[in-house]
Amino acid sequence: MAVIKPEGWLLDTAENREALRTPGGLMRAADEGRTLEARALVCDSSHNLIVDLDCMKGIIPREEGALGLDDGTTRDIAVISRVNKAVCFKILKMPHPPDTKMAVLSRRAAQEEAVRLFVSNLTPGDIIDARVTHLEPFGCFVDIGCGIASLIPIDLISVSRIAHPRDRFRVGQNIRAVVKSIEGPSRVCLSHKELLGTWEENAANFTPGETVAGIVRSVENYGVFVELAANLAGLAEPREGVSPGQHTSVFIKSLIPDKMKVKLIIVDAFDAEYKPEEPYYYINASHIDHWIYSPAECEKVIETTFG
Repeated sequence: MAVIKPEGWLLDTAENREALRTPGGLMRAADEGRTLEARALVCDSSHNLIVDLDCMKGIIPREEGALGLDDGTTRDIAVISRVNKAVCFKILKMPHPPDTKMAVLSRRAAQEEAVRLFVSNLTPGDIIDARVTHLEPFGCFVDIGCGIASLIPIDLISVSRIAHPRDRFRVGQNIRAVVKSIEGPSRVCLSHKELLGTWEENAANFTPGETVAGIVRSVENYGVFVELAANLAGLAEPREGVSPGQHTSVFIKSLIPDKMKVKLIIVDAFDAEYKPEEPYYYINASHIDHWIYSPAECEKVIETTFG
């Protein structure tokens, strides 16, 4: 299976830069059917994209701007929003001579190839690269290859519950994700939490008696849930004046594997604008079939089976 990377991955590679440097380089790329990337400069009133090819300009006609534009399953915002960003494309036609016209390009053709060679061959449990494109209250949209969009629902981002995907990700961030299900030729649903470690793997980074950093995720009448890591949260004793989203320093009273519990005491809680930490991935493989979050001695089993 060919591996197609998210849009922007090729932009600064030596091979891509060399192809854009001269008309001859573009001609060779066209003859070889290669996918290139360059920055979109303008989206005109007809929603054609004008692209900077270094040695000349190129145009991606509206109908070549993305898969699904012709049948309405993709909205024009998918093209408009590419201005000042990298776009992938195949070269359909070179100008003759090159200094009088623009090369005609197709982003749709690059996406069709990505679906045929990569997306259509994915199976549940495959672990792939993705790039965050935008965040909604219900989940995180990512590019899984040549601008093809996929969704990570908010409840699959991490075990520790968050109020909004922005609590975990930022737009433009490169992440890893695991294929949860295939819903059509180019529709893939993703998960992320399985890559962030089991309860035991996360708990191994903490020791009773330590005071560590945390984030308040929810406040209940019986206590305060504090996230210590993306896949590990503990319950602190009730404390007045604490609200979700605040940062904390917490004292670790105990770690209880057979109950999957972390008991905490809040030392301090305060407002701060710290950026979300980059995710740490405990799985480096390219595929998983089964993942168990809970410790073996715990009666409650939290697991994911792919496929």
